[in-house]
Amino acid sequence: MAKALGVGGVFFRCEDPAAIRVWYGEHLGMAVDDYGMSFAPKDMPAKGFTQWSPFPADTKYFDPPARAFMINLIVDDLDGALAQVKAGGAEVMDEREEADYGRFGWFIDPAGNKVELWEPPRE
Repeated sequence: MAKALGVGGVFFRCEDPAAIRVWYGEHLGMAVDDYGMSFAPKDMPAKGFTQWSPFPADTKYFDPPARAFMINLIVDDLDGALAQVKAGGAEVMDEREEADYGRFGWFIDPAGNKVELWEPPRE
């Protein structure tokens, strides 16, 4: 049986794709190319992984705004990353979550997408 081995991409609509690529490069240090941003498995922290999670159609977890998706990005410094995106004009949510598998925070990017940042636990 063939198996999926990870997420190959996150694709979303926005009014100005070129500008949002630049924004993520400037405020989260993502390597930007003509198609967007790429990550290699070697860039992931030892305890990092990709989660694939269907949610009920009426979930409030992605609010605001009411989009059909939410992007999750692994970061090495949650507080620093949230400060950077806020300085870049993102709307940072006040809520933070801590679990045995890491820390979480959220923001709305300039294109109106809710993004979850995850800092896995240190080894």
